[in-house]
Amino acid sequence: MQTYFLIAAVALYLACAVLPSRKASLIAAVTAVAWLLHGAALWTDVIAPGSLRLGFAAMLSSALWISVGAYWIENRNFPLDGLRRMVMPCAAAAVALQGVFPGALVPLAGRSPMFGWHIAIATLAYSTLTIAAFHAVLMALQESRLHTRSEKPGLIWAALDQLPALLTMEKLLFRLIAFGFALLSLTVLSGIVFSEELFGQALKWDHKSVFTLLSWLLFAALLAGRHFRGWRGKTALSFTLAGFATLLLAYVGSRFVLEVVLHRGFA
Repeated sequence: MQTYFLIAAVALYLACAVLPSRKASLIAAVTAVAWLLHGAALWTDVIAPGSLRLGFAAMLSSALWISVGAYWIENRNFPLDGLRRMVMPCAAAAVALQGVFPGALVPLAGRSPMFGWHIAIATLAYSTLTIAAFHAVLMALQESRLHTRSEKPGLIWAALDQLPALLTMEKLLFRLIAFGFALLSLTVLSGIVFSEELFGQALKWDHKSVFTLLSWLLFAALLAGRHFRGWRGKTALSFTLAGFATLLLAYVGSRFVLEVVLHRGFA
């Protein structure tokens, strides 16, 4: 059943990417169905009796699932059709990766009930900040587009022209970052306070802990700089991408190395 969910979600995401903009109602409906199928595939893949299945592909897929949901909601308030042509192919690729790299089973027997909540909050934090990183990249491309108006617009430039104004995009970016930072703070706090109960050992300074804390510091500095010094533009984009890169190394990057390069399970 999960395989059928994956195939259907990929097909519908790709269909959403190529549908003409004038079919707004059809796009919204197909996006909603694809999102539900994607969620069902994630649920049946990650939630197993007495265990969780975790892996870099599942985390990427979760991030894009949140991204599609955010696009669908925000598109009701802002004209984000240009974002659709970028998000949907990425979501299709993430779903396909989930089928190729299923991840490793993590037994829940003997673990605290908080373990599942910790993983869920961490995944939601990563997913939200992934959206923020995509958003920051789009803003950088959008700003570049302002200086290349005389050129013949290509597919990407045409999509960027349909995005909201830069100031609106910047407001959305900081909303995403603030929400993601709150979730990341809960992730770090639960990992520190309940480390022994969650993982059966005291907090250790491995690469995951170091990169997660570094990412938290970068996002904290960005939000403080925004509040006290009015940071925006390239400074905000640089901090956003740097914070996301360190978070990527902490989670998806480490899982990719373990699963694909070293062929090891959950660690």
